[in-house]
Amino acid sequence: MVLQEHNAKDWEQMDPAAIFQALESSEQGLSAAEVQRRLQHYGSNALQEKETPLWRRLLSYFWGPIPWMIEAAAVLSAINGDWKSFFVIFAMLLVNGGIGFWEEKGAADALKALKNQLALKARALRDGQWQEIDATTLVPGDVIRIRLGDVLPADVKLFSGDYLSVDQSALTGESLPVNKKVGAVAYSGTIAKQGEMLALVYATGSQTFFGHTASLVQKAAPVSHFQKAVLGIGNFLIVLALVLSTILIIVELVRGLSFLQLLAFVLVVVVASIPVAMPAVLSVTMALGALALSRMKAIVSRLTSIEEMAGVDILCSDKTGTLTQNKITLGDSVRFHAQDDQELIVAAALASREEDADAIDLAVLAGLQDRAQQLQGLQQSKFIPFDPVSKRTEGQIQASDGKHFRTSKGAPQVLMDMAKLSGDERAKAEKTVEDFAAKGFRTLGVARSDDDGASWQFLGILSLFDPPRVDSKDTIIEAQNHGIEVKMVTGDHQAIASEIAGQLNLGTHILTVDERLSKYAETGQLADGLGAEIERSDGFAQVFPEHKYAIVKILQERGHIVAMTGDGVNDAPALKQADVGIAVSGATDAARAAAALILTAPGLNVIVQAVEEARRIFERMMSYTVYRIAMTLDILFFVVLTMLSFNSYPLTAIMVVLLSLLDDIPIMSIAWDRTAVQKSPVHWEMGRVLSLASMMGLLALGGTLALYLISRFAFDLPLAQLQTVMFLQLIAGGHLMLFLTRTRGPFWKPPYPAPILLMAILGTQIVGIAIVAFGWLMPAISWTIIGLVWAYNILWMLGADLAKLAIHRLMDRQAQHQLRFLNTLNQSLHPAMNVLEADGAAMRRELQSLLHRKQENPHE
Repeated sequence: MVLQEHNAKDWEQMDPAAIFQALESSEQGLSAAEVQRRLQHYGSNALQEKETPLWRRLLSYFWGPIPWMIEAAAVLSAINGDWKSFFVIFAMLLVNGGIGFWEEKGAADALKALKNQLALKARALRDGQWQEIDATTLVPGDVIRIRLGDVLPADVKLFSGDYLSVDQSALTGESLPVNKKVGAVAYSGTIAKQGEMLALVYATGSQTFFGHTASLVQKAAPVSHFQKAVLGIGNFLIVLALVLSTILIIVELVRGLSFLQLLAFVLVVVVASIPVAMPAVLSVTMALGALALSRMKAIVSRLTSIEEMAGVDILCSDKTGTLTQNKITLGDSVRFHAQDDQELIVAAALASREEDADAIDLAVLAGLQDRAQQLQGLQQSKFIPFDPVSKRTEGQIQASDGKHFRTSKGAPQVLMDMAKLSGDERAKAEKTVEDFAAKGFRTLGVARSDDDGASWQFLGILSLFDPPRVDSKDTIIEAQNHGIEVKMVTGDHQAIASEIAGQLNLGTHILTVDERLSKYAETGQLADGLGAEIERSDGFAQVFPEHKYAIVKILQERGHIVAMTGDGVNDAPALKQADVGIAVSGATDAARAAAALILTAPGLNVIVQAVEEARRIFERMMSYTVYRIAMTLDILFFVVLTMLSFNSYPLTAIMVVLLSLLDDIPIMSIAWDRTAVQKSPVHWEMGRVLSLASMMGLLALGGTLALYLISRFAFDLPLAQLQTVMFLQLIAGGHLMLFLTRTRGPFWKPPYPAPILLMAILGTQIVGIAIVAFGWLMPAISWTIIGLVWAYNILWMLGADLAKLAIHRLMDRQAQHQLRFLNTLNQSLHPAMNVLEADGAAMRRELQSLLHRKQENPHE
């Protein structure tokens, strides 16, 4: 079957009936069999991404500054006739490229699997039933329902409903949402901000407006602060290696060494000392961390957010569904103009719609005693869904006797205003809301209009109870033990928030949103004392979405790393602004698109687990960085100092290549290592890292130089055997140092190395010992010498571990002194700062007054 094709302008100009005819569809949607036929004709509803072929990705590992240096060293070895070095260097090139390619391919496959979990969903009418489907299976002719918070999955023609407010700024740059009515078209990738309509899909995939105009350029993920710092260190090490190598070349050329042999050796030393494996270690560690989080039902949409997650110290959490069960049940009711409780519940049920699966709607419908009988003869001709502005739903009803009326349910204050409730009735209603709130109950006002909304009658108030999740209190205590302050954010009344917060060990100091926060959200001007008040509070009540953004921004301005949870389309700005935006289970597509972390299971426990995993990932990266800096200092300075001092090669080119190869293989496995979870938020501590790495590097260099001098002058070993001893020393000492840098405590205490890391190190040590014992590619040394070298390194390891603990204690003591000094300074300056803040506010007011008078009278 071939369907008629049209361009975008045609679809916009055609009326819905003509499009149904052109697409051979109807308002009842398509059958499953027809969908399959059209999928074969049109393809899946997805933009075809341009993937680099595997062979080209493999070749890229042999093209670039570092591969060029290895290749140059191999060519120079061949020119010098050193074929052993040539083949070993060539093998190193293949192994490095192969490992890097394989690890990055695994990381890319893992991220692709995560991306598939984030696929958009759509509600389509198929075989006469509304179904939730993967948006990729949509075809032209499908009938879909678009609701508040949806990211439109295809280009559509709107054919039923009141209106749809669409944010299409991503496509057109328009800053304000655009209202669409029946007959209008809406484009793939835009976001439904308000309203609800039915639509007919007319274009999918690359045939959509977005598909025609989008640039299919593959955008790399932004680099985090931590990655920038680590890569910056890598660049510094490269520069250091090149500077020292240049000095070495100049000195040795003056001494008369062969230029080609010297250059080949220096190139190999530089390659061995610079962090060749750094990009692969970074990407693999992050990807494996993201996979671990996905198994915890938390999907990372931006890998770089893992760093921020590890440093979060304030979590602003939604109440409903995150801290509570989101299993709302009806409690007691208070009648005003309703005859009985069932009349009140029936009116609320007529302003509900079951297929939307809204928790409040389902609770109201479940409160009907005999649903079939109660709703008999009443047909909902139109339904206006809830939105954050109106804060209510409405149903337009046609009775069997031909009468029309409307019912509405929503925020009690809104319904009171609609019904013009005043006097004693208003006072009674407000006291009812407060009484219910004091017990932790939410309330729902219900009203009815018999004259098409000209006047409303307030029927009564329903109470709703959403109990705390069983695990919420324990999880909050655990988060607090991890140094994370949890603040509740809810649109509920202050009394409800205070009651629930008290039950959950959050504290009961709940800040009710007032005009000061609203003013900040609009103008960015912070009222006196508001920042400190927000920082001290345990939560926020009666919050609108724009207030969430303001709360996050104020806390960030006060130096906090903030995580924010959200689920609605209007939460998107706050989720984007937060250091870690978290879309909770059941969130809208718009919230998921804005978030860095997307939860697929309810509750707060997932977030705490995600923070713990992020801190583990951070520790792995820190230990790798310290190890890499220390090893570079050890190898590079040892080779340069011994050559300048004794005018002889301390290692052969083959040894340096093997050393680099045997170092890089186990370092990859650090991505799987076990690490301790820090009990407080972790941050990139450049001073600590550089101090620790430098001290460990100098200790390693001292140990290596001492063994060289002992072997050369005390034992008078020949140069060939001396080089083999130093090869074994650098392999053994380097891997033992990895055991030291991977933990802040003593190396013999938990967390113990992961089996894969332990096996990788043991495997390379066995290979290294076999090489020196059997004389593969170098002169052999005796088992006695091997044993002595290992005994020397174990003694060095014990001493170096004590030195490491002393360095950490010293830095911890300095940090505590600095913290105490800052606290003392803050306490002493606090009264003065309050005075200055008040004076500053008064001065600002005076300046504004002067400016106002100046505008009114320019000659003043």
